[in-house]
Amino acid sequence: MAAVRHYFDTQTQMNSRLSPLISWPLEIELDNGRLRFAEDNPSIRQVIWNILATRPGERLMRPDFGAGLSNYIHQPNNETTRNLIKDAVARGVSRWEPRVELTSVQVLPDPGQISYVNVSIHYRVRQNGAAGQVDFALQLASGA
Repeated sequence: MAAVRHYFDTQTQMNSRLSPLISWPLEIELDNGRLRFAEDNPSIRQVIWNILATRPGERLMRPDFGAGLSNYIHQPNNETTRNLIKDAVARGVSRWEPRVELTSVQVLPDPGQISYVNVSIHYRVRQNGAAGQVDFALQLASGA
């Protein structure tokens, strides 16, 4: 039986490159039929997206995995909800993506659309100190 290693356990293998992960969405290389692997910053961004989109309890064998941002979709766009989103993002990324150190998380109302918040995640890659950023808009219920 082949041993399976999780990327969380490969800190010592991160010497010259960041550990590769299977690319998400799943891609197959047409020339050889192998799965495509994401490396470096694209790998980190894909893992962050996966963390944010996954609800805790949704993933088998890791019931605590995820930030559960979809839980906030029907909440009012007020300061309390924005602070809860910010906390969920910070806790999820800090816990489940050990290759980065968060430098800031901002959740601000969108001035053009009352039901949207703009989320900006800034991080530093632990291995090489490179800065990275993930930005997205999340639609909530309208209201203040």
